[in-house]
Amino acid sequence: MDLSGHLALITGAGQGIGRACAEVLALKGADLILFDKNSKSLSETADKISAIGRQVFTRALDLTDMDVLKKAVAEAKRRGRIDILVNNAGFDRPGTSAKISTEEFWEVLNIHVVVPFVLIQLLLPGMREAGWGRIINVSSIYALIGAKAEVAYSTAKAGLIGLTKSVAKEAGKDGVTVNAVLPGLTRTPTIETLMADKYKQPIIDNTTLGRMGEAEEIASVIAFLASDAASYITATPIPVSGGWGI
Repeated sequence: MDLSGHLALITGAGQGIGRACAEVLALKGADLILFDKNSKSLSETADKISAIGRQVFTRALDLTDMDVLKKAVAEAKRRGRIDILVNNAGFDRPGTSAKISTEEFWEVLNIHVVVPFVLIQLLLPGMREAGWGRIINVSSIYALIGAKAEVAYSTAKAGLIGLTKSVAKEAGKDGVTVNAVLPGLTRTPTIETLMADKYKQPIIDNTTLGRMGEAEEIASVIAFLASDAASYITATPIPVSGGWGI
């Protein structure tokens, strides 16, 4: 699982799973390009990567602003050929089908499906030309089982699996693999601060391993998929949920 000589772009790298991915990929030798909306948390992640001894380029931006996103990618490409893409950034707008607004629904689809699609459009051609690439999309176990009052999030994460499979079929012959990881309940700052125990505990009770996952556990699977050790895995959604949702 040596990633030396590779350059990875990770979205949502300021905290949680994104930050853990940055650290794990850097420890395995990759240089990094990190995108996040929060400049403070992004800088903290960059400091960690620099301490590991890897090269890191950061850009604080609103990923849903397509003009800004495209310019940031063009600038990042000057650092080298980006051959690993981790589409991790996202947010939630909870609500049932009766209560969520159309605007909120589109916001969630935009960050979870449209942004990964655009990044794939921008980076996949270079991967195919080089004959090697790894795209890992961070979906959710909700993509398989749905969730009450999470209609937008569940729909978007299911759509991301469709995107994963379709792009994998396009790119496989050129040595590019495209996979998705489906985390279960994972200990991140958002979950710790915004999700009440009365909602967390029933999920933990229905998780075979009887606990939340750690961000590093999700990141380790992503690092595996980014490596040559996973060279024969593509078009595959991989639950990393501790047995929740099986």
